[in-house]
Amino acid sequence: MILISEDKNSKVTIEKGELVSYLVNNEELIHQKGNPGWRNSDTEMFPIIGPTEALNFTVATPKGNYNQDQHGLLRELQYALESNTENSCVFVKKYAAYTAVENSKYPEKSTVRLLSWPYSFTFKKSYQLSNANLKITFEIKAEKGMPFMLGYHPAFMLNGNLDELVVANKQQISIPEIQKGGDTAYPVLNTAEISLVKKTGSNINIKTKGFHNFMLWTPASNMLCIEPITAYPYTGGEMLSKDLFNTSNGLDIFEVEIIPF
Repeated sequence: MILISEDKNSKVTIEKGELVSYLVNNEELIHQKGNPGWRNSDTEMFPIIGPTEALNFTVATPKGNYNQDQHGLLRELQYALESNTENSCVFVKKYAAYTAVENSKYPEKSTVRLLSWPYSFTFKKSYQLSNANLKITFEIKAEKGMPFMLGYHPAFMLNGNLDELVVANKQQISIPEIQKGGDTAYPVLNTAEISLVKKTGSNINIKTKGFHNFMLWTPASNMLCIEPITAYPYTGGEMLSKDLFNTSNGLDIFEVEIIPF
């Protein structure tokens, strides 16, 4: 699916709900599949963020312990297109409580074949492309009281020279610094806004609602994941403690604006 801005200067390409391209004046902002670094261009982390291997792939809930692999089971479900216009579209995933879902990481990277969660939920992902930005909205309908964490995991294209900077909280963070964070990622906490500043090409400002934190991750010099998150899971304390989870209000809405400048 392709979205076009009203001024025709921006174009977004979406495949099965995944943002695979954001072209602004013919400049690609999104990491391309097949390039070194990561096999995806974006995904979501839900209902947990972080690894579960240390907990034998189980997560404690008020309804008992249930199998979850790293970053949750949402990514194992398929998006269905709900609606679209020339510059907007809505995708949805639905999950019925206790349904067993095949784990794509099994058996190569996980010992658990089936994942499940004791709550039903509907997860909507909406795109709205304007002349100035791309807004992505996440709408989660679930049973009130359901514990959850949410993270958005987009990957942005870098020039490969390790000379970009991430700016947030009056702090400048280099790509080599982020790489040192490894698989636990580099935390940028207590902020709703962050920027990627480049030597060449468009800079990117990311504004969020509902997340309050970011993780930065890259295994390569040509890409950077700037991930809005509700909580940073690698705290050094109790793994996936209750303090890291939001509690569902029945309907919870989160927003991410990607603003080239």
